[in-house]
Amino acid sequence: MGVAGVSIQNIRILSVPHWLTAHRIDSPVIISPMQPLEQSDLFLLSAAQGWLELGNLVEARAELDQVSAAAQNHPVILEARWVLCAAEQNWVAALEIARTSLRLEPKNPGAWLNQAYALRRTPDGGLQAAWTALRPALDMFQDEATIPYNLSCYACQMNDLTEARTLLHRAIAVGGREPIKKMALHDADLKPLWDEIQKL
Repeated sequence: MGVAGVSIQNIRILSVPHWLTAHRIDSPVIISPMQPLEQSDLFLLSAAQGWLELGNLVEARAELDQVSAAAQNHPVILEARWVLCAAEQNWVAALEIARTSLRLEPKNPGAWLNQAYALRRTPDGGLQAAWTALRPALDMFQDEATIPYNLSCYACQMNDLTEARTLLHRAIAVGGREPIKKMALHDADLKPLWDEIQKL
């Protein structure tokens, strides 16, 4: 989870594709998370996802900008816009989108993760701000390994290795030893613990 050089492949996509906006809607129409998208909006979302996978951010944005006004605050559209902003490293816009998602879906762990991920990278954010934003989610989503894993990364980077170890072990308990260990050994945020992680 390095701060610089974020690529689309490095952005975790949770449940539905976590995808993007520097584009603001002046008077958004809020759609229930359960309300399905219209076929035309689904087509545009699919096209945007394809462009994102190809690394063509301009075309991805063009597709998302054509989504109907009524669907702009749909969770999957917000997710797509978040991914686009993250790929552009437009963390201020990504944070705004994540906060909108969190306001609309406070029980979506992805919204909490996206908020902290973007907040860490904004000029007014940082590690402590990301930690503070994500910490309440730890107790809310006890079956989500990514939350204690990310908090472990933040703790490690803030030099609180005891807390980082505790949280990493919690992530392992939820997500499984091998997948979390493999991810941790490739994560520069956890480098101070690599020798210990190797022995897990």
